Amino acid sequence: LSAADREAPLGVEDLERLAVSAYLVGEDADWAAMWARAHHECLRQDDAARAARCAFWLTVGLMLRGEMAPAGGWLSRAQRVLEDGGQDCVERGLVLVPAGLRHLFEGDAGAALAVFAEALAIGERFGDVDVASFGRLGRGQALVMAGRQAEGVASFDEVMVAVTAGEVSPLVAGIVYCAVIEMCQATFDVRRAQEWTAALSRWCASQPGLVPYRGQCLVHRAEILEIHGAWPAAMDEARRAYDHLSRPPGHPAVGQALYRQAELLRLRGEFARAEEAYRRASERGREPQPGLARLRLAQGQVAVAASAIRRAVDEAVDRVTRSQLLAAYVEIVLAAGDVAAARSAANELAAVAADLGAPLLRAVSAHATGLVLLAEGEPRAALSVLRPAWATWRDLEAPYEAARARVAVGRACHELGDEEGAALEHHAAASAFRELGALADLARLERGSAAGARHPAGPLSGRELEVLAWVAAGNTNRAIAAELGISEKTVARHVANIFTKLGVSSRSAATGYAYEHGLAHRPRPREAPYT
Repeated sequence: LSAADREAPLGVEDLERLAVSAYLVGEDADWAAMWARAHHECLRQDDAARAARCAFWLTVGLMLRGEMAPAGGWLSRAQRVLEDGGQDCVERGLVLVPAGLRHLFEGDAGAALAVFAEALAIGERFGDVDVASFGRLGRGQALVMAGRQAEGVASFDEVMVAVTAGEVSPLVAGIVYCAVIEMCQATFDVRRAQEWTAALSRWCASQPGLVPYRGQCLVHRAEILEIHGAWPAAMDEARRAYDHLSRPPGHPAVGQALYRQAELLRLRGEFARAEEAYRRASERGREPQPGLARLRLAQGQVAVAASAIRRAVDEAVDRVTRSQLLAAYVEIVLAAGDVAAARSAANELAAVAADLGAPLLRAVSAHATGLVLLAEGEPRAALSVLRPAWATWRDLEAPYEAARARVAVGRACHELGDEEGAALEHHAAASAFRELGALADLARLERGSAAGARHPAGPLSGRELEVLAWVAAGNTNRAIAAELGISEKTVARHVANIFTKLGVSSRSAATGYAYEHGLAHRPRPREAPYT
């Protein structure tokens, strides 16, 4: 087509074909120029509808590579051309799509739903599968945002039927694939995300020269492989995604590829490299939380982790974003000794999980609730939610999360005096961590087991354990002295001994130890003091 164009200017149909082909093989300068030429040629031929369609695709292409100002200009051009033409045409449905997306970005699910419903109706009235697919996709996104999860998923499944059946154009197919997979992962529907990611991978593989969509495809695939414990393969996919997305002019999703690398490095205990990857992800526009806060917690920087995760949760306004942060929030604020805040977050997460109904989110929620119950001194109640969480992770073939659940189950068994049960759970978890290469989790578990072997409750005396519990609950020395009926000076001596025996230098670090080893139950005042 390019060679033919050099010999004689192409007509509109061939200009459109060349624009699509250039886009699909990654020739960014060429596709933009071809859509612009096709648009002007349609105007010269007095074909307003087709001119608007060309302008729309130029808008979409510019939006996908992050050039929002020129994209807005071309969208305005498409809308004006249609208004001047005054005809009833399917392109009126196309130009509604960016308006619906704007409402989604602004969090106005109701307005977005109305706009996409209108686009869907126009597409169906004119028998245009592309326009109808855009409308149905946007409708599903708006329904999920409005909390109507089941209806949204049904809309996604229906639009994917048209895509997998080859009924839509390649440009629409790629956009729909990526958008549906992203929504599945955002709503913790890991099984659908896995199925559609596999379908997208097959679609990309069937077109060896295809450049768009491969980057996002690899990021999604990396996350799914990570969940299933195939960490080396996940890292390979994340690196390939970064290489692909970093090609000029650079894709906005490159930050997602860096974040996935950071998460895998953190899980493998490569903290310095993980920190660098989180920093680079942040530079590329990807919020580094909750991963970076989890990293700080693993490094023993409890106060830093707590400040970061609290800020991230405070800034998150929609429930999907909040639910992606709340599990980390629960663990971190528990380590900081704020059981009340952890309980509130766990309750919020449980409400979202009940509403969305995704098995993965239910398991995340159950794990968080179990940790809070352990902190509240309710190990039997904790077991009632932690064991189902473990079973769900097992069924989802998520070995790392299943192992973490077994660590928590072991803590509950220990609290109930079942040392043999605790040992079995921790042994199974250690084996899983070792096989995965989760070295930081393995070392933390082994440290806890070694401490337990020296003393049923670690290296501390009974009085020191009690003082530690009060410290972990956020009490000052003065408050502890009043509760225990001893002098503030005696409390200070106990706290100093605790620091020495645990090898820590701050109350926050001692609190982290308490929660890590199941020693941070909510202390109860005694009827009479003892010494």
